[in-house]
Amino acid sequence: MSIIKPHKLGIIAGPGSEYFTGRVVRHLRRLYIDRYHKVSEALTKRHGMSEEELLKEVTLLDDLDSRRIPTGKLPSQFHCPDVTINVKYTRFANGEVKAEIIDPIRGLNVYIVYDVSNSFPIKVAGQEDPRPFSINDHLMFLFTTIDAARLAGALSITLVLPTYPYARQHKKSGREALTASLFARFCEELGVLRIITLDIHSREIENSFSTCHLENLHGSFQVLMALRRILDFSDPDIVVVSPDTGAVNRNKFYAQALHKPLAVLYKERDYSVVSKDAKHSNIKSINLLGDVEGKTVLMADDMIATGGTLIIAMRELMKRGAKKIICIVSLPFFNGNAIENFDQAYKEGVFWRIIGTNAVFQGKDLLEKEWFIQADVTELFARIIMRLHHGRPISPLLDNKKFIQRLIDSSQANPGAPVANDSETFSD
Repeated sequence: MSIIKPHKLGIIAGPGSEYFTGRVVRHLRRLYIDRYHKVSEALTKRHGMSEEELLKEVTLLDDLDSRRIPTGKLPSQFHCPDVTINVKYTRFANGEVKAEIIDPIRGLNVYIVYDVSNSFPIKVAGQEDPRPFSINDHLMFLFTTIDAARLAGALSITLVLPTYPYARQHKKSGREALTASLFARFCEELGVLRIITLDIHSREIENSFSTCHLENLHGSFQVLMALRRILDFSDPDIVVVSPDTGAVNRNKFYAQALHKPLAVLYKERDYSVVSKDAKHSNIKSINLLGDVEGKTVLMADDMIATGGTLIIAMRELMKRGAKKIICIVSLPFFNGNAIENFDQAYKEGVFWRIIGTNAVFQGKDLLEKEWFIQADVTELFARIIMRLHHGRPISPLLDNKKFIQRLIDSSQANPGAPVANDSETFSD
């Protein structure tokens, strides 16, 4: 397989995932072009040939590998082929759904990119107007797409799910389903080879798979790059605070990376009371292990759903003298009235900024807020897809501590230096 062209690679976008998929594909095309120029420079020197001669050789190999008889003139420059696969999605009046793959995919390694958490209105065939889909609507579209790809002769099927569905239903107490595990079994039954996701809620979910591989990416590097633009990492008055005991390991990671102290909020709950929202919570008291007075507080969590308990935690930290609070999350869902609640809390001075990735689709209502900053993880997914497709190791991207340490050290040594991006940090 060529290391400079994505032969036998196909990318499918699920309904409502076209924007995220488009960015991933654009990064893929750029990565392949960059890769070609690097290889071209090395090969022309090694074999004593011109760039034009090398391009002819590459084109010849491409033509021999093509499924069609080549026609037309030889290209004057390197082009990365389009890897997108067109799919028609239909929703019938009775609620049934269908996925019809338009382009031939026989023998291709197919990657289905699907944001199953997108709750914004989506237009598909069979509907006059866009309408929001529930996560279960998305899952039926996903399952029908997987089955259509399998029946169309795909060589392999990989799911790229920025958010893993039902990730919070990974353990049970009493007579309830392990839905996170159930989804895994569905995917394996349909023949899915691999699932790529971001900051899964619990690593225990990996134990649900027997034949499918789960690749759990981390958005910490991209989030820290966004944080670097608004915060001086060399500031001695930064303290990392875990919003609860369940997030200690995540915040310990950031505290160690930034070389900052770690504090922990411990909430005592009255479990005889059922929490309804932030105003009607079962939290009896909150204790702080550490000091935040006069400090810039950095809090990390895997997701913001309704955000009620997070707002309670931030209010408590402000009462204890915190100067300003920055919260970083991988999956900013902002379900229900969360945006309005955070907007009100921001106006009251409860926090300063929230940094979240674009793994969850968001509209202008959130993106235009002064307090929200979005970190882009699409290049990370593109690099993972490229490495997997060519059988190259992905461990450097799964364990990004080395890259984070390089970012932190350079930032603390030279706070005024421009912020690097993924292309300058990761090498393919």
